[in-house]
Amino acid sequence: MILSDRDIKKALKSGRIKITPKPDLKIQLGSCSIDMHLGNKFRFFKNSSYPYIDLKGDIDTSKIMEELVIEKDRPFIMQPGSFALANTVETLELADDLLGRIEGRSSLGRLGIIVHGTASVFDPGWIGIPTMELGNLGTLPIALYPGMRICSFTFEEVSSPVEVPYRKKKNNKYANQKSPLASKLSQEVRKER
Repeated sequence: MILSDRDIKKALKSGRIKITPKPDLKIQLGSCSIDMHLGNKFRFFKNSSYPYIDLKGDIDTSKIMEELVIEKDRPFIMQPGSFALANTVETLELADDLLGRIEGRSSLGRLGIIVHGTASVFDPGWIGIPTMELGNLGTLPIALYPGMRICSFTFEEVSSPVEVPYRKKKNNKYANQKSPLASKLSQEVRKER
């Protein structure tokens, strides 16, 4: 069941959902979601450095991406067809019986900006700064400013608290992240060889 605005308020008050800094509910709370803001850290591919990504190869995927920190009041320009990882300003922590889903905002989607390609689910027990998979599907470059509302989260109750919350999984890849991390899929693929 997706939490309503009143249930999101209750979950924030009880600590089942923790968002830091504390959200301004008059601006950020929707009927069944809460908006989050674009952070200032971005990670993008160094397209001219590598001809392709080989997940079974020996190249660390973090080395084929570059991090950029945007200064205050400066934009990050999303070119048409481009892709970048970005973080939210907020840190999110979920109880062991709630999952979160990151969603795009309609006003940005109508310009061609998507905030996730496939990874929309934040497992019960998630903790860290959420990463977005930003893409520009439009035909014009778009200036995105750190601090703007960029995405929203919805929350769903699972049937019971999970046995192993994400933050306690032995092989979790992204718990407690502080900036957008490159894919760690190559580590997983190498282990499976």
